[in-house]
Amino acid sequence: MVEALKPATTPPSPAHRFSVAPMMDWTDRHCRYFLRQLSRHALLYTEMVTTGALLHGDAARFLRHDRSEHPLALQLGGSVPAELGACAKLAEAAGYDEVNLNVGCPSDRVQNNMIGACLMGHPGLVADCVKAMRDAVAVEVTVKHRIGINGRDSYAELCDFVGQVRDAGCRSFTVHARIAILEGLSPKQNRNVPPLRYDIAARLKQDFPELEIILNGGIKTLDECREHLRTFDGVMLGREAYHNPYLLAQVDQTLFGSVTPVISRAQALRNMQPYIEQHLADGGAMHHITRHVLGLGQGFHGARRFRQLLSVDIHKTSEPLALLDQAAALLEGH
Repeated sequence: MVEALKPATTPPSPAHRFSVAPMMDWTDRHCRYFLRQLSRHALLYTEMVTTGALLHGDAARFLRHDRSEHPLALQLGGSVPAELGACAKLAEAAGYDEVNLNVGCPSDRVQNNMIGACLMGHPGLVADCVKAMRDAVAVEVTVKHRIGINGRDSYAELCDFVGQVRDAGCRSFTVHARIAILEGLSPKQNRNVPPLRYDIAARLKQDFPELEIILNGGIKTLDECREHLRTFDGVMLGREAYHNPYLLAQVDQTLFGSVTPVISRAQALRNMQPYIEQHLADGGAMHHITRHVLGLGQGFHGARRFRQLLSVDIHKTSEPLALLDQAAALLEGH
């Protein structure tokens, strides 16, 4: 891939006031295209992409996205500064607005490759990684991390981590307000078992007022978002944004002051039709996309039928677009 020339001036950073978290197996390009129908201003993140996948795999496939997905950030997993710098260049050349380093994933697989939350035990290395990425690109380089890991979970150690990474040039930190327990808990358990400590994240903002601190973890409603924005510079929603995506339909009005009318569930689904038609024409399967829209049916009478149409019946029909029309009709008035 040809590297893009570095812009003469640093491009504007995407707004972090509201973002949707990077989630493995979920926030792929189809999911992001769908979420963008609901909110124009939310910052969207890719799934975590490892440096190895970009440097030694099909980089074009991992970097592919639609222009409408912006503002859009690529999350990288890795711990070799030179490799992260090279991947940040690929991201910038592909048009991403931001590159984010994963220092929060607790899975055994990534630990074995020195990726994710285990890096919280190596703040100097993370600082070196951030510096290499910042030296390579003009777009913003950010970090998403936990408040600690087992064995290194004191507030002083958290401040040491943030301080070293700040000194490497990072100005925006997304804080998942739980520690990660790297032995004995699954990744799923690490999203729920360690207690949420919003107070620790708030203390971090108080002690590092010059930094942008975005809160992540356990947030479920826009009312909660508004409350947290009294303390933090931004909020990041994870699984709630995926399981109840229509929540995003009011983000622009509630958090960004937009006067554009809120899109209906049915219209959001109908907006997907040209995209789905193109995906089918390219040889793709409709369920690659429709699996991400099932949450549109949450909370109204007929939701079960809606989900059945797009998750079960879709595999049995030769006319999948007709099912899309049926599903959209079920959403009318909700």
